[in-house]
Amino acid sequence: MSFLRPSFKGERALVAGIAIDATGSGMYVPFNLIFFKYVTGLPLAQIGLVLTVTSLVAMVALPLGGAAVDRFGALKVLIALYLLRAIGFALYPLAHSLALFAVLALVTAVGTRTAPSTLQARFSELLGGTDRDRMQALSRSLGNAGLGSGTLIASLLLATAGNSGYVIAAWLNAGSFVVAAVLATRTPASPLVEQTPAARKKSGYRLVVKDRPFLTLTLANLLLAIGYTSLTVLLPLFAIGWLHVPQGIIGSAFVVNTVLCAVLGVPVAAFARRRFRRRNWMAAAGAGLFVIAFVGQIVLGTVRPKNTVVIMAVLLTCVVVATFGELVHSPASSTLAQAAAPPALRGRYLAAYQSSWALANALTPSLFTALVVVDGRLPWLVITATALAGGTMLWFIDRKLPADAVYFEPPAPSAGTTAVTAS
Repeated sequence: MSFLRPSFKGERALVAGIAIDATGSGMYVPFNLIFFKYVTGLPLAQIGLVLTVTSLVAMVALPLGGAAVDRFGALKVLIALYLLRAIGFALYPLAHSLALFAVLALVTAVGTRTAPSTLQARFSELLGGTDRDRMQALSRSLGNAGLGSGTLIASLLLATAGNSGYVIAAWLNAGSFVVAAVLATRTPASPLVEQTPAARKKSGYRLVVKDRPFLTLTLANLLLAIGYTSLTVLLPLFAIGWLHVPQGIIGSAFVVNTVLCAVLGVPVAAFARRRFRRRNWMAAAGAGLFVIAFVGQIVLGTVRPKNTVVIMAVLLTCVVVATFGELVHSPASSTLAQAAAPPALRGRYLAAYQSSWALANALTPSLFTALVVVDGRLPWLVITATALAGGTMLWFIDRKLPADAVYFEPPAPSAGTTAVTAS
């Protein structure tokens, strides 16, 4: 899939909106607490507490957002979430009281939590087959490129405008969400999925809970999502506290990951699709790369060389291997979830799947902090085990999911059999 040959009318607007959204987010995500301190003027301790509480409360919005997608279509919900976050960031510079900041933080947290599953549902509405896989890789690549660009823009603002650059970044981020919402209106309307009143009463999250294969897929993703957070949460703790690496050079690991995801996301995913017939096998291969990378960190933490150059060379090698694992696993696993979700309940299914990411992000800071105090290698051992378990579950899950969801190109049905359509 490319900008030169879009597969549907409005594709360029869709991917441009993703890139602009990510660029705006890149203006504050790397700075986070410091960003809100200078925008609102509130103490860091209060800001940290509010962001933690509102992030956890916002998880309740996930099932509500999924139900809204099924009722109104992903397009309307996506536009509403863009505008919700635009309002939040536009008003942050006025939030000098704790109460107003808490309200705005909750509003933006709801938008941030709910947007990924809504965007996944939007992909499912507009695309099918391997086009979904290519869009997954492209959106992730654009997202990382946007985050990097946004961080660079924010750094330039801070260099030229000082602390007032944070306020300018907040308004620019608000503007980016408005532009993304306008671009979203240039894409096709969401298809209407008809349901009889009787079917509507029997549907909902009760069916999601009863769908054991999909819940297995979600659990596998949770086990792997724990490892995804290691780059931003665990690696700094491990490198500084256990390996005694200078703080100033740890950021290079994040830069390496971001650049590789932005540049190689599409070609690596395309290469992996040509090597694997099934999405679950491709996702499991990504999990295998995670295991290799995490074991490498355990070895590094055991040897603990004294030379900083050697430490950083091994550490960055492990980061590169884990990044390739991310590039292989993420598009295959996400598309597998999209394809396995029935159209009438796609919003709810994908909201349930997205909860695995939200739960991992909520749990890992305290988990990693507690484990690294005991032994710097212990958290790497835990996420090695979770990645191995998640990958094993993915490898064998094809026996329970529809063929159209599992195979990139579903095999022709045998004589006397009926093909199963996932979506």
